[in-house]
Amino acid sequence: MAKKNVHKFIKNVQVQKPAKGKILIKILPVILIIAVVVFYIFSVFINKDKKDTEYMFRKDGILSFYDSASVIKTNAEIQIADNEFEEELGLMYRKQMDENKGMLFVFPKSVIQTFWMRNTFIPLDMIFVDSDKIIVTIEKNTKILSDSTYSSTAPAQYVIEVDAGFCDRHNIKVGDKVTWIRTRSNPNQ
Repeated sequence: MAKKNVHKFIKNVQVQKPAKGKILIKILPVILIIAVVVFYIFSVFINKDKKDTEYMFRKDGILSFYDSASVIKTNAEIQIADNEFEEELGLMYRKQMDENKGMLFVFPKSVIQTFWMRNTFIPLDMIFVDSDKIIVTIEKNTKILSDSTYSSTAPAQYVIEVDAGFCDRHNIKVGDKVTWIRTRSNPNQ
């Protein structure tokens, strides 16, 4: 009789295999954590590469400075900011700008223009130009990383930002004229 009871006991005792759903519930958090870590690592590398290339100088044209007698003073390669995103971004986040390069801001009408240096790491000369392409105001050697504002003293339709000291090196003055040509057929490329 004892042998029968042991046999029945052994027969009734079975090794229970964990249900597939229970295993999934146990490993799902681990899988999610790994996925989040992998996503974070890739996003850091993707954003780093984007930041390094997104704000590089893009040559859209050539800008010329003339004195009041129309004698050329100098030329500069320019990036043209003629849409809202580029106007707001300007030269922010750039760590350097080569000599004789700059940014031309093109606005739809001539008004008092006001700029600041928030998130701008390089000092600039700001040149405010009216609708007749005559320089009306120059702000030299602006303070980096500042919310201080710089405004035109008369209505301006264009603003040119160049490396600080540019105006002194090339004798650019209020009353001088500017012209430019666009050398890039599609500036949004």
